[in-house]
Amino acid sequence: MADPNPLAGSLGEYLRTRRALLTPEDAGLPPTGRRRVPGLRREEVAELVGLSTDYYVRLEQGRADRPSDEVLDAIGRALRLGPAERAHLYDLARPPRRAAGGAAGRVAGRTAGRSEALRPALWRVVEAMADTPALVMNDRNDVLAWNRMAAALIADFPRLPPRERNMARRLFLDPDAREVHLDWAEAARTTVGILRMAAGRRPHDPELVRLLGELSLGSQEFRTLWAGRHVHEKSHGRKRFHHPAVGEVTLDYETFRAPDTAHHLLVVYTAAPGSRAEEALGLLGALTAEPVARH
Repeated sequence: MADPNPLAGSLGEYLRTRRALLTPEDAGLPPTGRRRVPGLRREEVAELVGLSTDYYVRLEQGRADRPSDEVLDAIGRALRLGPAERAHLYDLARPPRRAAGGAAGRVAGRTAGRSEALRPALWRVVEAMADTPALVMNDRNDVLAWNRMAAALIADFPRLPPRERNMARRLFLDPDAREVHLDWAEAARTTVGILRMAAGRRPHDPELVRLLGELSLGSQEFRTLWAGRHVHEKSHGRKRFHHPAVGEVTLDYETFRAPDTAHHLLVVYTAAPGSRAEEALGLLGALTAEPVARH
């Protein structure tokens, strides 16, 4: 039987949440008229997956042995899960166990030999991008490295205490966050999704436990989004920022995963050539010409 996952929730909770989002029509089943509860019934998911209803019920109740890859793949297809959602499904079905006899928070196989420390070369990569905001984050949303443009546009990271260099804390606990992040609702949703993915990978991470507890106590919006069990893998997109000196800045971002690291992501923001955002970044760069401190 799968171990409970105190941060990300159980496999059964996730399955119930996902099937509640699908209609029979979504799943290619004939409509059955009015229903007392939304979404697919357990027996309908079992039929789509090719399982007995009894076994699927035991999966949702946490009474089944760890399901095979074939079963998880079939569930992913039946519930129309995307790549991030399927990865989270696997994390919940095969949670890591605490290391026997270790200190609290140490997890067997937690990073599989990957380094938690930020490589100095990554700092140099970020600093070399002089004309556009760039930073390195981990999947707890800790900002580990930044350049002067990121510090000027997003947050004054050098002046923040280390524990405050976290984008989730800034989004949900900083009263000025909605003024800086103009698409706050979408940023909040994706940030919570990234945290839930991290919780599925490392359910015993003490720093993540503390962060989620702080956010839950301090923000009703966070509690509501966390209850939705949405997951998200940061990749690329567009964000709108507001800066008091240059106004609204709309930037595209691309995310690059650093190899041999514990989920370190290089995030680079760029402006379209000839755009208002490109002009704004040029002005911002002129206003913040001094090198930014690392710490």
